[in-house]
Amino acid sequence: MRLKDKVALITGGAAGIGKATAKVFAEHGARVSICDVNQEAGFQTAGELGCSFSILDVSNRQAVQDWVDEAFNELSRIDILINNAGILRDSLFVKVKEGKLIKQMAEEDFDQVISVNMKGVFNCTQAVAPYMIKQGSGSIINASSVVGLDGNFGQTNYVAAKAGVVGMTKVWARELGRHNIRVNAIAPGMVLTEMLLSMPEEALEAFKQRTPLKRLGTPDEVANLYLFLASDEASYISGEVIRIDGGLVIGT
Repeated sequence: MRLKDKVALITGGAAGIGKATAKVFAEHGARVSICDVNQEAGFQTAGELGCSFSILDVSNRQAVQDWVDEAFNELSRIDILINNAGILRDSLFVKVKEGKLIKQMAEEDFDQVISVNMKGVFNCTQAVAPYMIKQGSGSIINASSVVGLDGNFGQTNYVAAKAGVVGMTKVWARELGRHNIRVNAIAPGMVLTEMLLSMPEEALEAFKQRTPLKRLGTPDEVANLYLFLASDEASYISGEVIRIDGGLVIGT
């Protein structure tokens, strides 16, 4: 029971890594509140785990504040925030054929990914931080990505957002450490989630071949890293970005 009586808020908790994290946190004694834009999956997960669920777009600042305030009013404290929500809108930055521009990343696709994947992390953390400061403790864990560290072909928007998450993590670890609040980030590689399963089989196989362990990761493996960082076992770890990628080296 590594999280006994702790209160954990998890964004993007309806499926994939978020759901696996909510499950393992509940198994280790945490009281869990999840949010997601996927209403059907969210209510199903909440029913399975006995946790609370809110329909929420993390890019909506007021909606985030309302969710956090409601969770605190219901559960009386907030010990852990997992900023897990994210989306993909992949496209080449520019595509040229025979010297002519034929396609480029749409501005709305750039804006939407930044809004959810980076601003959403900002919104949730800023809403939670005052509660953690007042109680004098907390653990905030942000989902970055290996591509936020290494870059990746066709992911200008996603890479920019995930690199931004790394930067914010470093700043918040410095600013909030005096209040006994730890802030870390994880950088998953290719993890077998619904998002990844939308990719062609040949692309998944290529990622496996580039990974020294020759397989994709599982949501449970990432959830266990979240669990460790959220627990008191990681009480002297802050400002870190931990890769969980099977040794993957991103190529072009």
